[in-house]
Amino acid sequence: MRSPSLPAIAAAAAFLGATAAASAAGSQVERGKYLVSIAGCNDCHTRGYFFGKPDFAHALSGSDVGFAVPGVGAVVGRNLTPDKETGLGDWTAEQIITAFTTGVRPDGRKLSPIMPYMELANLSNDDAQASLAHGALADFNRGSQTTTPSPR
Repeated sequence: MRSPSLPAIAAAAAFLGATAAASAAGSQVERGKYLVSIAGCNDCHTRGYFFGKPDFAHALSGSDVGFAVPGVGAVVGRNLTPDKETGLGDWTAEQIITAFTTGVRPDGRKLSPIMPYMELANLSNDDAQASLAHGALADFNRGSQTTTPSPR
């Protein structure tokens, strides 16, 4: 019986490695989707959610409902998609994770107290990365964007 050649072994190893990496990435996104769902991120950041008709085709692209927060004013769940103009597209992965786990934005301002960052501070690094991986795939619908003034 003939032994497989070194190039054939290398090609098989590369294929298996790429397949495993794609599977792991897919698993991370699925884990993130699960975490975003049970954490209630869609509740405040998906249009139509509070009217019983969430637009999951554009999940996390911003709410159409605001909350009156004493001492802060009206707060509307912002667009969390990677859109550079109205979402988090100019934020690094580290800045996004820092914001949702500490409540501090890249510019140093605190997020509204309605954002459950104190609970999200307990996420493991793997779970934070998975949530981010899912959010990075969120589809932005510019036509449905709500303009959200930032609290001062």
